[in-house]
Amino acid sequence: MTVESTRKVSEAIALMAKVGRCWSPSFAPDGSELAFVSDLTGNPQVWRTPAAGGFPAAVTAFDEQVSRVIWSPDADWLAVESAPGGGMNSQIDIVRPDGSERRRMTTGGISNNWLGGWSKDGQSVFYSSNVDTLDSMACFRRTIGAGAAEKLTSDGGTATVEDISADGSKLLIKRVAYRGDSNIFLLEAPAWRERLLTAHEPPASFENARLSDDERAVFVISNHDADLTCLCRRSLENGAHWETFRARGDAELAEFALSSDGELAALVWNIAGRHELELLGLADREIRPVGELPGEIVESLRFSPDGSTLVMCITGARTPQDIWLLGIDSGSCQQLTRSPHAGVDLEQLVDARLLEYRAHDGLALTGWHYAPRSGNAPYPTVLSFHGGPEGQEQPRFRYDYQALLAQGIAIFAPNVRGSSGFGKRFVNLDNGALRFDAIQDIDSTAQFLIDSGLAEAGRLGIMGGSYGGYMTMAGMAAFPDLFAAGVNLYGVVNFKTFFKRTEPWMASISKIEYGDPDTEGDLLDALSPIHKLAQVKAPTLVLHGANDTNVPVQEAEQVVAALRERELPVEYILFPDEGHGFYNEQNRVTAAAAIVSWFAKYL
Repeated sequence: MTVESTRKVSEAIALMAKVGRCWSPSFAPDGSELAFVSDLTGNPQVWRTPAAGGFPAAVTAFDEQVSRVIWSPDADWLAVESAPGGGMNSQIDIVRPDGSERRRMTTGGISNNWLGGWSKDGQSVFYSSNVDTLDSMACFRRTIGAGAAEKLTSDGGTATVEDISADGSKLLIKRVAYRGDSNIFLLEAPAWRERLLTAHEPPASFENARLSDDERAVFVISNHDADLTCLCRRSLENGAHWETFRARGDAELAEFALSSDGELAALVWNIAGRHELELLGLADREIRPVGELPGEIVESLRFSPDGSTLVMCITGARTPQDIWLLGIDSGSCQQLTRSPHAGVDLEQLVDARLLEYRAHDGLALTGWHYAPRSGNAPYPTVLSFHGGPEGQEQPRFRYDYQALLAQGIAIFAPNVRGSSGFGKRFVNLDNGALRFDAIQDIDSTAQFLIDSGLAEAGRLGIMGGSYGGYMTMAGMAAFPDLFAAGVNLYGVVNFKTFFKRTEPWMASISKIEYGDPDTEGDLLDALSPIHKLAQVKAPTLVLHGANDTNVPVQEAEQVVAALRERELPVEYILFPDEGHGFYNEQNRVTAAAAIVSWFAKYL
């Protein structure tokens, strides 16, 4: 490759990594404007834009990366969740809609804080925090201008504020006992005693709890008496039972929103990773069709205050994430934000194709295949594993995928056992010792690609982030002759050190998923790639954020030290201003360039 062609490739990769995104839309109380988060300037911050369309105005210029924003019901404030250095110690501030008068609502430091919502009078912010007990998240209320925050729930588990009644006297709280099992509680002022609404035999999930418009019932997403999640409803009368309000046999319910007048619900159904939007009349349960949307993934649903418009984030394999508005009566969908993609022709990007195959034990698996526009199969191919492990691979815009594809490298992104979106049984098939079967799925996936002629032995790579990084290292250790190169992005390699150093609340809810370090140490050792790195043969690229408290940086350091001792080709990139994932624009550029060059070199 000439110097000029190398320069052009580098420029193309940089442009792809600079493609922006917008998320967290929140209507102003009168519906005239929306606040949202965008990385338009390279660092995620809060912006405002008219609901009728127009150029957005910057609201914040924090040093921290902003993750979420909610407009107060009285229009006076915006509540902003941000992450110093990209770490998990998120803090909550309030600012005026013009960005002035920033006030910190949380205590700072190492505490984790998650924004829950506003009281309807706009005077109090509700949030979750582990400021008192690091191994659990409790719910708090902080009133503007008041002193210390008021603690509303007891410690234990991971509690989040789901919904708040109009007068602020009732709260719906979700508490995660462990990953895969949760409950909803009703709290009522002034004592804030917790009333369990979801007594059940574990495991079952209860998510996205919302009060009905008359506040006499609760809607929730659950799989408590089914394999697939669905919309359930329960009266708040004592002795009432949950009823299945809307279910589908071919899809899981991923998200829903209720209009303020109580007439309509917007439902997002997950079908093997692709979304469908549906409008449901709450009185007659009539389904109102929604036309085809401009992307495969729909999320962050919010009705406008008058119920005439539904705002949502839409993305897809070739569609950067932006905010769109759906007219409820007209059915028309209009793009509100336009994330920058300078120098990138979206029409030339690659779509994803869903493929089905079988695991070693006959279990049905699926994955998304991205084939380069140039060349023919078998392609040099990278297997990409999602995080979680209860995450799901979906056809979302991925700058690293498209950058690899532009260089003639195919992507296959599977949903192996343990992935969400395929039912309660499937997501629990990798718990504890069952994880050995999930590792075996790596080999089944690779053999499927080879047998189908899409890939060939000797030109397979593997990569993933977080739990996907674990699968990357586990795959290279278990099947050392299968992969020519690997990229581990902030992955777990040693479950014992993970439990010791991760956020304590994360450790406490992960013992069913991975194994209990107090009683199942031998299992954790057997599952940890760190003890099998002597078998790894593939050159390995490791990328990590220095401020990562989910998967602490020591996980990366263990891999790098062990592989360098064996004199394998290893490259290590540490980002000093990132946590669990890479959000700053220049870091995305650096990461994409490193990933593409690594696989181009070895595949």
